[in-house]
Amino acid sequence: MYGTPPPPARKRKWLGIVLGILGGVVILAIVGVAILMNLVGNASNKARTLADDFTNLLIRGETHHAYDQYLDASLMEQLSRDQFTSGVESLELDDTCRPSYSTVDVSSRNGTNAADVAGKLDCSGKSIELAYRFEGTDELKIVTLRLLPQN
Repeated sequence: MYGTPPPPARKRKWLGIVLGILGGVVILAIVGVAILMNLVGNASNKARTLADDFTNLLIRGETHHAYDQYLDASLMEQLSRDQFTSGVESLELDDTCRPSYSTVDVSSRNGTNAADVAGKLDCSGKSIELAYRFEGTDELKIVTLRLLPQN
């Protein structure tokens, strides 16, 4: 009636340790990817906001403010405030103009952040190609700028 007892269950101590380590690695990888995606998304949004703010100043005719606040010193050396203002005024921007961005690329290398924003500015009856490159460590400034009317 009592017979022989069943053999004791084999202990799988190593299996539990290995599965625990693998589970921890998977969780850390998921958290790392989520953090990375959040950082890239925030940088892209910041670049888009900078481009919008700069473009809106141009549309409102506040070229001196746009020049002083957004252009990098290296670009200011190549492009005087008067040249910048006359170039923007020649585009004849008005309150119908709306930017649309086809590209917003952000990167960081050796502590220097960069953002390339490109697209077009659609105004009633005309379209203007735009491309801005922002660079900086703490504050991003425009180092290259293109506003080109399309035919």
